[in-house]
Amino acid sequence: MTKRFERNQKIGKEEQGSATENLSRRSFLNTASLAAVGGLVAVAGSSLLNDGEAMVAKAAAAPPLPWKYTKLDPLEAGKRGYKSYLEKGG
Repeated sequence: MTKRFERNQKIGKEEQGSATENLSRRSFLNTASLAAVGGLVAVAGSSLLNDGEAMVAKAAAAPPLPWKYTKLDPLEAGKRGYKSYLEKGG
């Protein structure tokens, strides 16, 4: 072997050992979670694009303004809210 090749192998082993020795559990989990979030963002972003245009949900047309004001009965509204909360679980 040549001296240059041996020297490069020694440098590579030193760098590899020091990188794994200084890696803590916390830094590993932070890096892994950032990579996972980055992957999810990339996948979600690419799935929203369709032929270079973003897909947008079409909203239903709202009634024209000004909306009519309807006075509510506070007791009836309270009863309906309580009943809805119990039926739908909050």
